[in-house]
Amino acid sequence: MPDHAHSTDPAVQAQLDRLAALSPGRDILGLERITELCHRLGDPQHRLPPVFHVAGTNGKGSTCAFLRAAIEAQGLTAHVYSSPHLVRFNERIRLAGALIDDALLAALLAEVLDVAKDLQASFFEVTTAAAFLAFARTPADACIVEVGLGGRLDATNIIAAPTVCGIASLGIDHEAFLLAPEADVPAPPHDRIAFEKAGIAKPGAPLVTQAYPASMRAVIGARAAAVGAPLIERGAAWDAAIADGCLAYRDARGALDLPLPAMAGAHQADNAALAVAMLRHQDAVRIDEAAFAAAMTHATWPARMQRLGAGPLTDLLPQGTAVWLDGGHNPDAGIALSRALEGVAPLHIVCGLLANKNAMGFLRPFADRIASFSAVPIPGHEHHDPKDLCWWVQDGLGIVDARPCDNVPTALRQLADARGDVLICGSLYLAGEVLAANGEVPE
Repeated sequence: MPDHAHSTDPAVQAQLDRLAALSPGRDILGLERITELCHRLGDPQHRLPPVFHVAGTNGKGSTCAFLRAAIEAQGLTAHVYSSPHLVRFNERIRLAGALIDDALLAALLAEVLDVAKDLQASFFEVTTAAAFLAFARTPADACIVEVGLGGRLDATNIIAAPTVCGIASLGIDHEAFLLAPEADVPAPPHDRIAFEKAGIAKPGAPLVTQAYPASMRAVIGARAAAVGAPLIERGAAWDAAIADGCLAYRDARGALDLPLPAMAGAHQADNAALAVAMLRHQDAVRIDEAAFAAAMTHATWPARMQRLGAGPLTDLLPQGTAVWLDGGHNPDAGIALSRALEGVAPLHIVCGLLANKNAMGFLRPFADRIASFSAVPIPGHEHHDPKDLCWWVQDGLGIVDARPCDNVPTALRQLADARGDVLICGSLYLAGEVLAANGEVPE
């Protein structure tokens, strides 16, 4: 599934058009093209500030948001590379705290594309090279890099000497890319996912992980040992729990009692704790307890259980209706949503899912709370037919009130007389459309 990008800036759009023409238009994994591309650009990946490299199936973007919030609360600056963007391509590259401006973005894309013509580099590889160029040329105290897909063969994995690596929640997603059979990797799907994510481990760089089932822990441990990465496991080297309205964190350096994250959902406490553990197990950037506490309340990450504000879309519903937006799209994300929505009923779902996503696996964890289901397309992307989604939830989940709709505004208008919360979910691409339509462009 290719990434799609548009810009209101003509210079940026000209380079995005070049990128669309050059790129093979699909996700491709491997380090050969990005290595050669960066070599032609002077290997900017070797000239970055201290790098915090984060992989995971779910939660890696939120973990990066907590890392950034803690570093900035300390009075320091951080570059951030994340994906996908929601509304503007610029969201992928944050320079020392601010989204990259259009003039610099256009110039960087042009520079990278000029040397990439014969490489068949992908959209993500070109974007990664442009980000590394920007980061290498702009001073900052830290560099936070989110893995795009997998880890072992992801373009970001040409970073040879990160300060610390982290692995967030693990589950099944992107099966076509990460579960293709190879003789030299574990066979069970969850172990294969663990193998791919642990591929970011580097010699001497602490690898900080969440808690996983025993077989996945064994795979990650073997990978860390093979490259000489100190393994910092949750439940052994560090741990955290919600207790007495606080996030109680502890490791060998001591204990922290931190405010609960302002971001909705108990899963965000896990993501925040991973960020704390990563920062506490490296020496390049010093963060004190006050900065950790501030990060809990300051960190934001759009389209992750985000409550939408007043705008053209929410104004279509009765005043006071809570409208939530979440880009989760796999079974583990469905479980996290179910926990975040505990006690919320009735719940009206507006959902669009890409064609390669497990619709029933995503929806089943919170199906018992769904009062109505509206299925919508995802413009510009291959998606499940809304009629099929409705049939599946009626037949497989017993949701009687299910209807296909042409778009999100139509779905919301049909809920004008409904009572209860509304959740728009299923895709970050859909979430971007919603944020743009409601006038809430990420900054």
